[in-house]
Amino acid sequence: METKQMGSAVMMGVVTILGLALIIAAIFATILRFTDLQEQSIQIILTIFSFITVFIGGMIAGGKAKQKGWIFGFMTGAIYTLIVFLFQYLGHDSLFSFEQMIYHTCYITTSMMGGILGVNLSSK
Repeated sequence: METKQMGSAVMMGVVTILGLALIIAAIFATILRFTDLQEQSIQIILTIFSFITVFIGGMIAGGKAKQKGWIFGFMTGAIYTLIVFLFQYLGHDSLFSFEQMIYHTCYITTSMMGGILGVNLSSK
C-alpha cells in the first residue's frame, strides 16, 4: 500500500473520531446545561461513547486500508492519544495521570480491534 493511501486511511479514522467526539460533546453539553444532571452522573455513559467512537474510527481506518487493520487501528488510536496529550500538555500544562494512561492504552487497543474488524468487513 502506498504511503499516501496509508496516511489517508489513518487520517480518515482520526477525523472520524474527532468529529464524533465533537458531536457527542455538544449533545451532552446541551443536556447538562438544560437539565439538573451532573457530569458525575453520566461519566460512565461518556466513557462508553468514547470507546465506541474510537472503535468506529479504527474500523474506518482499517476498512479504508483494506489490509493490516491492527496496524492502522494502532496508528489511528496513537495519533488520537497524541492529539489529546498535546492538547492537555500545551493547553493545560499537565501530563497524563496514571488513570488517563490506562484509558488511552485501552483506547488504542479498542481502535486496533476496530481496525481488524474494518478490514474484515471491507473485504467482502
